[in-house]
Amino acid sequence: MSTVLVIVIIIAVIAVAFGVWTFFDKRRTQRLRTQFGSEYDRMVEASGRRQAETELERRARRVQKFVIRSLNQEEQARFADAWRREQAHFVDDPRNAVENADRLVGEVMRARGYPVGEFELRAADLSVDHPRVIENYRIAHEIAGRDSRGEATTEDLRRAMVCYRALFEDLLEGHAVEHDEVRR
Repeated sequence: MSTVLVIVIIIAVIAVAFGVWTFFDKRRTQRLRTQFGSEYDRMVEASGRRQAETELERRARRVQKFVIRSLNQEEQARFADAWRREQAHFVDDPRNAVENADRLVGEVMRARGYPVGEFELRAADLSVDHPRVIENYRIAHEIAGRDSRGEATTEDLRRAMVCYRALFEDLLEGHAVEHDEVRR
């Protein structure tokens, strides 16, 4: 075999390998963008595409190990009643209602099977199965933080309640996620 032919074969193999790698890389990006929605964009903006995709896949593997379950009708009714009380309480004491809304979201998370630790880890875990409402959770948490420093207005607190409600409803009505089926 001539040297030229060997070089051509090596170049062809490299080109095919690069094409295959590019194809699978684009599929990975599309899958993660579809699964995580705006959380994907937020992560890419914060840390770049490669690092963001690695982190999002790590999150998905972590959450896949959880035993996430649907709430039974009794639990759903109990949590829905508690939420209605907090919404009604907002008129008289918005700050306390926002604090209680955050606590109630944590209770629903715990009941569904999500671990409830520090905020960033909770948000990361929820972003896997609830990507459409995770931005609401981040907004509500940020407002609650500003409120604890005395920097939030009543309108800010109203927005926090609306954001918490979106996540709460998604968690309350959500069905158990079959991680093996969703991730493959």
